[in-house]
Amino acid sequence: MSTTTLNSGNFNPLLSKLGTWLMIIATVAFGFMVLVEVINILFYDPYGDEYFLFRFAGSLSDVSIGPLTYLMFGSLLVLLMMGLPLAFVTGGLGVVFVYLVGDSLMLNIIPSRIFPMMTNSDLAAIPLFIFMASMLERAGLIEEMFNVVYKWMGGLSGGLATATIIASTILAAMVGVIGAAVVTMGIIALPAMLKRGYDHQIALGSIMAGGTLGILIPPSILAILYAVVAQQSVGELYLGSVVPGLMLSGMYIAYVLIRTWLNPSLGPAVPMEERVSFAKKLVLLKDLIAPIFLVMLVLGLLFGGIATPVEAAGIGSFGAMLVAWKHGAMSVETLKDASVTTAKASAMVLWIMFGASVFVGFYILQGGQDFITSTILGTGLSSYGILFLLMFLLVILGMFLDWVGILLLAVPIFVPIVNQLTFDGLFGLPAVPGESVVLWFGVLYLVNMQMSFLSPPFGYALFYIRGVCPPEISMATIFRSSLVFLFLQAVGLTVCILFPAVITWLPGLVYG
Repeated sequence: MSTTTLNSGNFNPLLSKLGTWLMIIATVAFGFMVLVEVINILFYDPYGDEYFLFRFAGSLSDVSIGPLTYLMFGSLLVLLMMGLPLAFVTGGLGVVFVYLVGDSLMLNIIPSRIFPMMTNSDLAAIPLFIFMASMLERAGLIEEMFNVVYKWMGGLSGGLATATIIASTILAAMVGVIGAAVVTMGIIALPAMLKRGYDHQIALGSIMAGGTLGILIPPSILAILYAVVAQQSVGELYLGSVVPGLMLSGMYIAYVLIRTWLNPSLGPAVPMEERVSFAKKLVLLKDLIAPIFLVMLVLGLLFGGIATPVEAAGIGSFGAMLVAWKHGAMSVETLKDASVTTAKASAMVLWIMFGASVFVGFYILQGGQDFITSTILGTGLSSYGILFLLMFLLVILGMFLDWVGILLLAVPIFVPIVNQLTFDGLFGLPAVPGESVVLWFGVLYLVNMQMSFLSPPFGYALFYIRGVCPPEISMATIFRSSLVFLFLQAVGLTVCILFPAVITWLPGLVYG
């Protein structure tokens, strides 16, 4: 035993030193290659045959789009598996391949891809909605809201889980930020459910599934990004996602209530002594006035065409500050914390956007869009077969990448493919109107991204909830708790595909 311990003790420092030396050697080699390329750029004709030692610029210029696809996306996969940040991987690889396929002058494509995003006013809504979420969280509004719904629903079997989903639905309509919803509801609702003997899978699943509704229900941050990338109206996309979002919320609630009705021990009702009278329940509703009014104000201005998404987000942010002031939580420190949180989250989203835009923009410029389109259309699949293939690819990507990365890597390539297809309806069901295909696909994409948050092994919601779970709940239990709700999301996605009016009816009613 002592010999084994000694050997492993000697081996680990040796492995550590080897890794350190490999990193040093790789850094020196990379620096040397950069130095040689700088000398070539400064002192040699970039289009001539002479160069210093070697030259990488244009070395892949003769590579066709097929092998280039494998090189670009293979490199992306390897670097992401090494744990490097997506924003820097996509941007860095984009710059590298621009240089390897073209030359130093071709690097001018980078500002031409980034500048249009910097001048897109719709993106200003993202930091405003994030700030609104941060202020509401610090105002204690979420705890109050859960308390009201919990008092109303606690007398039912599964009432606490139902209250969690309802509160999460209201929260989704206020903030549109996923991580905050899952973590906050986990902190507030999970201890209450575990204390009353709730089944772990129902308790965890209701928090994770309810928390992910913010990706679909307006004012979703992801919907704004999709609208920018796909050149779609934000207002139409928001309207199209309302019914599917409420449908999924209703499916989660129905599952919890039916399951606990059949087996009350899975979700015991609150004891009689903890319940309140109907009169007190009515009094408690006053605590919902502020959040409901804020939601109705922001979405009403947006859907009514009175305000743009940016203006509605600005009004919502100001309203969130008023709510914080009303609750006695408004202070310089609160503003500072909310602003720092907003800056960090916005910077993350925008850096990923810039990096992925360079990577995908260069790939499309090289003919990648035509290559992918011809490859997928050449499979001989029907329109719906291709749609299911795209949905499957999004689910696979969702297991490994975050939602912003999937959006910026996949949507610019997938939307032109979908635009070329005609969806005449399955099994004699209604067709998708041609002018609504991009809107319809956009909402399908948002529902699919909900699935990515619950998809093992790397779904983000799984790790958000892990951070607030007691240590006795294993990761395997968290994985199992996501599966039923993942199935419900798949059913919801199928309903939206088979009955496109679920998505297109409300935008058609409002916009005509």
